[in-house]
Parts: sequence; C-alpha cells; structure tokens
Amino acid sequence: MDFIWILFAFGCGMAAKSFSLPPSIGYLFAGFLLNFLGFQADDSIVTLAKLGITLMLFTIGLKLNIKDLIKKEVWLGTLSHSILWLILGVLLLKLFAVAAISYFSDLSFYTISLIIFALSFSSTVCVVKLMDDHGEMRTRHGKLAIGVLVIQDIVAVIFIVAATGKLPSWWALLLLSAFVIKPLINKVIDQVGHGELIPLTGFFLAFGAYELFELVNIKGDLGALLVGMYLASHCKASEINKSLMGFKDLFLIGFFLSIGFSALPTWEMLAMASLLTLLIPLKFCLFFFLFTKLHLRGRTSYLSALALSNFSEFGLIIATLSKENGWLSNDWLVILSLAVSLSFIITNITYNFAHQFFTQHKTFINKFESKNKLSEDTFTQPCDAPIVVIGMGRVGMGAYTALNNQVSGQVWGLDADQEKIAWLNKNKVQAFCGDAENIDFWENINIDKLELILLALPKIQDIKSITLQLRHANYQGKIAAIARFDDERQKLETYGVDKVFNFYNEAGVGFADESLAMIKT
Repeated sequence: MDFIWILFAFGCGMAAKSFSLPPSIGYLFAGFLLNFLGFQADDSIVTLAKLGITLMLFTIGLKLNIKDLIKKEVWLGTLSHSILWLILGVLLLKLFAVAAISYFSDLSFYTISLIIFALSFSSTVCVVKLMDDHGEMRTRHGKLAIGVLVIQDIVAVIFIVAATGKLPSWWALLLLSAFVIKPLINKVIDQVGHGELIPLTGFFLAFGAYELFELVNIKGDLGALLVGMYLASHCKASEINKSLMGFKDLFLIGFFLSIGFSALPTWEMLAMASLLTLLIPLKFCLFFFLFTKLHLRGRTSYLSALALSNFSEFGLIIATLSKENGWLSNDWLVILSLAVSLSFIITNITYNFAHQFFTQHKTFINKFESKNKLSEDTFTQPCDAPIVVIGMGRVGMGAYTALNNQVSGQVWGLDADQEKIAWLNKNKVQAFCGDAENIDFWENINIDKLELILLALPKIQDIKSITLQLRHANYQGKIAAIARFDDERQKLETYGVDKVFNFYNEAGVGFADESLAMIKT
C-alpha cells in the first residue's frame, strides 16, 4: 500500500513538473486520484503530514526575526485584512444565498461567518514552499508574507483554543524559563558539531517543543514555530535549517496527499468550491490595497499579496472543529477542502509568472504606491565600483574576497537580507541591501558604471529572473553565474548569461591551483 502512494505521488509529481508546475500540485492530484480509486489514508500518511507541518513551522521560526513581526505593515496589515475580509466575504456569500445557489441558500449568518473566517487564512505550507522554491525567503516581500502568516497562525491558534475550550494549564508559565536557560541550550547546540547530529538536533528541538507545548494544552505546532524563533539568532540556525530541508519536503508529501484523501467530492461540490475560489481576487485586492496604503512599494505589495492569495490548511482545521461541534456540515468540509486545493493550484501557477507580469505592467502597478515610502524601501546608488557580487553567501563572499584582493575597492556586494548586510558592514565588507530581482532597483541606480555582475545564487530561477531584469534595464556589461549541474549551465548560457561556472568543478580547480602553488614557492 505504501508503495502505491509513492508511485502515484512520484508519477503525478513528475507530470506536474513536465508542465512547469510545482510537484506539490501533482501530490494534491495524486491524493484525489487515490481516493477516487478507493484507497484510504492510514496512520502513516497522517503522521507524515503532521511531521511535515511541524518541521516546516520550526524551519520558518529559524529564519524569523521578531523585529519583522512588530512592523506596522505586518501586524496592522494582517489584522486590517482579516476584518475587511470578514465584512466583504459575508456580504458576498449572502448574495450567493439570495441568488438561491445550491449549498448557500440554507446557510445561516453564523455558518456563513464561520466559512469566511476559515477562508481568511493564507496557506503557510503553500506560501513558504513558493518562497523557498523561488529563493525569496529573505526578500522584502518574502519576509512580509511570512510575517503575515505568523500573525494569522497565532489568530488561528487562539480560535482553536476558544473552540475546543482547551485552556493552557498553569504549568505553561514554566515555558518562560526557556529565556533563563538559553545560554545552556546554546552551549549544547555548540557541542553538536557538523555531522549527523545536526539534523537529529533539529528533530529533537522541533518535536520536543511540539510535545512540551501539547503537555501544557497549547497547540504543538505553535510550540515548534516559537522554539524556531527562539533559536533563530544562534550561529548554527542556518545549518540546522539546511539539514532539515530534505526531510521537511519529504514529509510534506504526506500533507498534500492527505488533503486529497480527506473526502470524495461530487461534481456539485466541485462547482461550489470553484465558486469560492472567485473570492481569491478579493483577497489579493485587499492585501495589495492595505500594503500600498501602509507605504510599501508597488512591487512588494503586489508580490506579497499574490503569494498570500490562497486558502489555508488552518482553514481546514477550523472547519473540522466546526463540524465536530455541529456548526458545519460534512459537505461543507469537503467543499472547503476542494477550495483549499484549488487555491494551491491557482497560486502556484500565477506566481510562476509574477515577476514577468510585473515587468510588463510595472507602470500601472506602481500608480498605487504612496508618495511617502518606508525608509528601508528607498533605493540609493550604492557606490561607483564597477563590479558587483549578488548573493553574499559563502560562494559570494569567496568571490568578493578574491576580487577585492586583486582589484581593491572596485567591487561591492548585494544581498536581500538586511541583517546579513549589517553584519558584513560591521566586518568592513562593502555590501548593500537590495533585491536584484526588482526592476525598480536597477532603474534607480546608474548601471552604466557597472562592467561585471557575478550572480552567486543557488537557485537557477533567481539567476534567470535577475538576468531578465538586467536586460530590461538595458545593462550592457558582462554577467557571470554559478551552476551546480551541467544541464543548469547550458540553460543559463542559452538564457543570456555570458559565463557560467560549474560550482563543483571550479572548487576543485581552485583547490588544486592553490595547493600546487604551495610546493612551487
């Protein structure tokens, strides 16, 4: 039976990839297909789904900074959106009921409010996967979207606590002692090393937090998220996160399959779910309107709003609780499951063309910008040096150091992570914060002074996107990039990158050259 799930997940995932869609859409379809063929999900699928969500929330926490959550555009934007969504959503569903549309006509005001509330949340799984796949977790719009999701998750947990009547026990106050023993925890993590204990440490911390919070009657998933945030400042947070990525992606297959297994729909239910997806443009417009009114740039508002324009797995949890309490019928649980699945597909497809669409309609989108922009969104010419390294990770820093040793003062770095830039500046590295995938950035600096741009980025999609933005900005200099595999190198050369270096080959060549130089001197 387990092999059947793997077979269908693999086959449907490959089919989705062949149409340039994320494999997760294939996993969703695989779940519905298996359900249609008469297979039922057992405890292993449910367990995988729970493991995937817990690991995902923990890894989100490892990348979060509490300062990002207290920004006005995050908390005020989220809460304002929830209120406006509830008001407008209830009015629209009331119109459906007045029009005597099946399944809507008999709904009470209370039930309509519950449905709209369940649909108010955006999918943490879907959005994080999108940002991760596109390498945009550290960008301005990526951080904004993740911040909104965290606030929404907290609201969802509060509702679940209220709906179940499951109040935290007094023992929950002992969780505050974690701040006192943080130096001890940090010391233990320091002793782990860099081998096989690293992923096990991640598992221990994520699931240990889950169980600990459950013991004191607090949602375990929230515990995994908070402990991730608690450890985000540790120097090994990034290493733990990378070691868990493969496990998280594997376990999340169970989550996508479990949605398909949740119910076997009728054509009428599918039609009702499709009708609910017509609310997605409303969700997008509300987010975009609020973000621009909070003085965010048009591109940031557009990309964040588009990523958040879907329905959430938390909505299904709320719907399940409502069904158990007799507030919602089983048919509506099926309809909402379908609506969530359809929203995943819509978001994954539309976001693949998001940057291209913005480039084509930039003038129109930027008309909605506020005149007074936030200080961190104001672009200035970084410096006059002709060489720029984009992506100041380990490879980027290596390239920056080597170039600076040869042509001192003629190179500067660019990265979308503001905290990383602050750290680099403290260490006297000439680096600046900016999103290279943003056409506005290149149009607000004098690119005529640039002669060479090095793209030291791990994602081929990011390299393609930046190359496209540079061509649109009429950049005339040279572009170099790194690739891990030969097929990636060929794609990038076809796309217009002047020189592509194979990461592993060049590392070997450099290692050999440096080593040989030691015996020649």
